[in-house]
Amino acid sequence: MSLRPLFPQTRLRRNRYSKVIRNMVAETSLSVDDLIMPLFVCPGEKVKNPIKSMPGNDQLSVDMLVEKCKELHAAGVKSVLLFGIPESKDEDGTVATHEHGIVQKATRAIKSELPEMYIIADICNCEYTTHGHCGTIIDGDVDNDSTLVTLSAQAVSLAEAGVDMVAPSDMMDGRIAHMRSALDENCFEKMPIMAYSAKYASGFYGPFRDAADSAPQFGDRSTYQMDPRNSDEAIREVEMDIAEGADIVMVKPALSYLDVIYRTKHEFNIPVAAYNVSGEFSMVKAAQERDWIDGNRVMMEIMTSIKRAGADIIITYHAQEVAEILNKR
Repeated sequence: MSLRPLFPQTRLRRNRYSKVIRNMVAETSLSVDDLIMPLFVCPGEKVKNPIKSMPGNDQLSVDMLVEKCKELHAAGVKSVLLFGIPESKDEDGTVATHEHGIVQKATRAIKSELPEMYIIADICNCEYTTHGHCGTIIDGDVDNDSTLVTLSAQAVSLAEAGVDMVAPSDMMDGRIAHMRSALDENCFEKMPIMAYSAKYASGFYGPFRDAADSAPQFGDRSTYQMDPRNSDEAIREVEMDIAEGADIVMVKPALSYLDVIYRTKHEFNIPVAAYNVSGEFSMVKAAQERDWIDGNRVMMEIMTSIKRAGADIIITYHAQEVAEILNKR
């Protein structure tokens, strides 16, 4: 039965006059438990290199990264997503599979000092290859199947170092099944996989590529990252990853793809992560610095919109700021 609201008997403003009732009837709830903070770890000691295009974010050496994790955990942010900046790179990214790789070192250091911090490792090759692409180049193109071998070796190495979850971001076909098999064969059957399932070829990644030194040296990533014009294809990507063993699926970026987040959650009812990426973050900061917007208000509105669209998890460079605001409520 459908009831047509009639004025003046029906006044929707009645439930808005008090903050108490507004909170009672709120349809979307944002929590510090929803947040993951991305961090960039680099070689050296006492290193804190500000990322100019991402105000408030830094490339951190392992010792400084541990201190940042303590700060985040004290604010209520219980999970971090680690990206590595290695001392050297190679053609196929095998440097990322080494026992003493930069993220492996960081993981062991964090777990030693702060074992309760939940560590997620990004699995990709773009930070580790000399050419900046996400896999092995054969005949001028990223070769899908040979890249799977390196990615799975990286995942196993990071599992051995003590990460709590792996998050493949490469967008190669079949990577979830290949990685799941490799983890299971090495006795990591309990290791969850958060798949970057619908990762678009986006212009919003620019600041990240400064932070991670991962810009491609030729061409672009449109042969493996998704076309921004497509959403049905995103649903196919998500469906494949679920079938191959993904425990959580991700949509990236978040703001321009809220419809994809919504579709993913409603069509599959699986835990969904959304990545509020560097360009989205930096636009807010740039406008805030010029006093064009109320930065905190816009930040919280963005977080709420992502959650309202259906995301269970939000990966964001705003994580600590959001947590501090939520803690005061």
